[in-house]
Amino acid sequence: MGRLDLEHLSLSYAQRGGAFLALSDVDLSVRDGEFVTIVGPSGCGKSTLLMLIAALLRPSSGAVRLDGTLVTAPGPDRALVFQDFALLPWRTVLANVELGLELKGIPARERLAIARRHIAMVGLGAFERSYPHQLSGGMRQRVGIARALAVEPQVLLMDEPFGALDAQIRQVMGSELLRIWERGRKTILFVTHDIDEAIYLADRTIVMSASPGRIIADIPVTLARPRPLDIRNDPAFTAYRQRIWDLLQREVMASNSWEQPQPAAVT
Repeated sequence: MGRLDLEHLSLSYAQRGGAFLALSDVDLSVRDGEFVTIVGPSGCGKSTLLMLIAALLRPSSGAVRLDGTLVTAPGPDRALVFQDFALLPWRTVLANVELGLELKGIPARERLAIARRHIAMVGLGAFERSYPHQLSGGMRQRVGIARALAVEPQVLLMDEPFGALDAQIRQVMGSELLRIWERGRKTILFVTHDIDEAIYLADRTIVMSASPGRIIADIPVTLARPRPLDIRNDPAFTAYRQRIWDLLQREVMASNSWEQPQPAAVT
């Protein structure tokens, strides 16, 4: 199971001159197996929200519940995938994917089988003895996804995992992620700055306000699955893009931020 409930989450930081409110009264429910994307202006607390769900930060108020149980500490039921790959350079692909299983105390033969299965799932079976420096950026990110999935989390938290990739590889990786998700239907929360990416991947897209971050829109994406890459040219997709762009532009302008969200180029 992987139902996630965020109940009136707020987070403030102490700083000189008073407290800084990063997130304000975030209330969200995510169904088991749902793919939810999160967009918002820079600094609105998107990554902070994932850190709260992972229990790497503690909320100032509110609660996180997974299948009704209060989340109070990090655990293998939630896995984080970051933008910077976070692979250990001295370990092979196979050994990197085995890492979380080692930490769980899985016996060597069993973890080898699990790791190989997940490496094959992300299409890297021929590279299990390779080291990270021998792989492309997209391949390294696939290793990170395999490592996260290998520990069988109930919820996969993805913090701009394709942000460091070029536009073409990023689209291909999005398609690959959907293929993997369709096989196991893990609950996924995926943070991105890319509006097209958010729409293409999601069952729902959450739009957050400028700081302090709060939810200003919860948009169901009803485009049929599976989704071809050229669905970005579909009029329905364009309508979603414009709706989200208008919301984000309004927030950015209201906050007087110099960094505006950029809609992805249509290809």
